[in-house]
Amino acid sequence: MRVKPGVSRRRVLGGMAAAALGGAARGAIVKGAEDTGGRAVGVGEKPGTATTDAARYGMVQAQQHIDRRGGRTIIGKLSGKKINIPDVDAPPMPALAPPGVVHDGEAAVGFGGIGPSRGYPDVRSFRRKFGLVIPATNTSMEHELWSIIFRNQGPGGLRGVGLHTANVITPKPKLETEADVREYKRQFLGGLREAADAASLAQPQYMIMGMSLEHILGSLEEVRAPVAEIEAYSGLSWATWHDAARAALTKYGAKRIGILTPFDKKGNESAARMFEGLGFEVVSSVGFSCANALHIAYVPDAAKERAIVELLAIRRNRLDGVVQCGANMSLINVTERLEPVGDAPGRHHHLSRADGGPE
Repeated sequence: MRVKPGVSRRRVLGGMAAAALGGAARGAIVKGAEDTGGRAVGVGEKPGTATTDAARYGMVQAQQHIDRRGGRTIIGKLSGKKINIPDVDAPPMPALAPPGVVHDGEAAVGFGGIGPSRGYPDVRSFRRKFGLVIPATNTSMEHELWSIIFRNQGPGGLRGVGLHTANVITPKPKLETEADVREYKRQFLGGLREAADAASLAQPQYMIMGMSLEHILGSLEEVRAPVAEIEAYSGLSWATWHDAARAALTKYGAKRIGILTPFDKKGNESAARMFEGLGFEVVSSVGFSCANALHIAYVPDAAKERAIVELLAIRRNRLDGVVQCGANMSLINVTERLEPVGDAPGRHHHLSRADGGPE
């Protein structure tokens, strides 16, 4: 993105929500969906079963069992990962209680219309149903994802893609000190299973991790560990920010990056280690040092734009891309303003963060 005369080509990649649904802004989402469809490799393959720890959730386990009837496995075109897509429309769907459709209190004889041998899709989420897990203080990510979906309803777009959101309860969102961040980490990781259980009641086909784990965990290995654990627990594939960022940056050929975050110095150091673990050089970073997770949503767009233009995308940094981290920090409006002055799209929305979106 050329933000000043003579500045080399750069790209601004949005963070959490920006990485969640394929494409740049508005119409470019179509290309993201096209890039991330994956190819089917099997029918009737099932995700792994949940761990025995979930046995106490009898209702949830029953729902998850239904969720795994049939299905298929695809290989993500960007991530190369196996992604299990359960068949949530297996008949009878919907199941009707006897005597079936009633009219004026009596069985509607001969009405038909809903055959028990058919599996009908969710009327709103007939192409893909995502489960989104976010901290309870996050007011940005779901909004951004729905805005991307609703702005891209045309041919080849995202009509029929839906979200079901579950919150991780984080009653102490202070981030002023290292002790605060440790407590926030304990709250989020400790509440992740319960949120996944709640989301599973809607029978999602794919989960999105709506949290910048690099804020609370110190390395790429530490970031990957709870994701692997929750995938094993839930039996569903999870799209993650670190996988999405790697795929997007690789697609654009970016190596030297700047990062824009709501984190403090230590949080930025953790984020830099994660990106370095992914094979990128973090040349420069800007963090707004938000003292409360809720307040991240209140960082003004003008400050984000100035940070990109005046501190990150400057001549001496020779950046290939600027990456925004932070689940609750929206960057859609900023990138849409900056894209027209550059020669590359401002953000690459990695469909469902790990290319498990509709074909």
